[in-house]
Amino acid sequence: MASSSESHRPSERVLVVGATGVVGEEMLRVLSRRGHGGREIHAYASASSSGRTVRCGERLLPIEELSDSVFREGDLVLLGVDAALARRVAGHALRAGARVVDNSSAFRMDPAVPLVIPEVNPEDLLGSPPPTLIANPNCSTVMLLVALEPLRRAYGIEHVAVSTYQAVSGAGRSAMDELRDQTRAVLAGEEPKPRAFPLPCAFNVFPHESPIDLDSGANVEEQKLLAETRRIWRERDAAIDPSCTRVPVLRAHSQAVTATLGRPASLEEIRASLAACEGIRIVDDWPNGRFPTPLLATDQDAVLVGRIRRPLSEFDRPEPQRRRVSLWLSADQLLKGAALNAVQIAERAAWLPRFA
Repeated sequence: MASSSESHRPSERVLVVGATGVVGEEMLRVLSRRGHGGREIHAYASASSSGRTVRCGERLLPIEELSDSVFREGDLVLLGVDAALARRVAGHALRAGARVVDNSSAFRMDPAVPLVIPEVNPEDLLGSPPPTLIANPNCSTVMLLVALEPLRRAYGIEHVAVSTYQAVSGAGRSAMDELRDQTRAVLAGEEPKPRAFPLPCAFNVFPHESPIDLDSGANVEEQKLLAETRRIWRERDAAIDPSCTRVPVLRAHSQAVTATLGRPASLEEIRASLAACEGIRIVDDWPNGRFPTPLLATDQDAVLVGRIRRPLSEFDRPEPQRRRVSLWLSADQLLKGAALNAVQIAERAAWLPRFA
């Protein structure tokens, strides 16, 4: 483990593990865009990627084969790999004295590992000694809580109902290829052939493909959203009711959210709270067709929030008693839901001072 003083020192080297995956590629792009491209950056992937290069801004980085001996004290390691590999790699990195931000589900529910969205719970990056391993939440959790945090701070939140509309890129590059292939097949009059998903994804919508708990009927994605929200908010009984679906969109998730606030608030107050929050962009001219969409959210750092309105049944209450609000969100889950949030964690932890 790194010493306390070492934990505060900026990293001289940044190691991106899983650099040929969709999240790894985004991490390299984010590092360049946020002024870190001049650092010593190494890109690691499996042996099958040997000889390839990946882009980081204007630089082409050679893909290096990962081994247990590559880690040094003070390194920043950004993990864009699956949970099983993340556990193994993180162990070797931490023993060498590196600092790790993990994008997988491996450590999200480990009480010893902070689960952080910088706009929501940056205080969890503090500690004595400071953490050397930090987990990135699920992409659906990130976009939901970024949007809800200003309302939670200002008014409190008693209940959230959220339906997700998740792009296929959340399942990786093979899923994106599958949507393209199936779309061409259907338009050619052929039968779509599922590989990455259990059902055809082209011209189709289905509940999220993660396993279903037979007792509750909830799938794993829905369970993650509830459990991670409770952990980040530090509310063991936070009432979150998610329903997660997969839609034939390449990139950027959307969510339909109805939140019950802890006290009444006008729509004007709610809009002002949202507009003042870091990481949110209001797109709310829906009478003229301007509201968040996956296409608009693609390649955007912010969570787009629009259709800020009352649920129809709320109009049965006198205006001073209205506490429920509905929102429509879109966000690029490969950016704020994954790569960008990971880099922001490292920046906020002072491991990666911005524009150094």
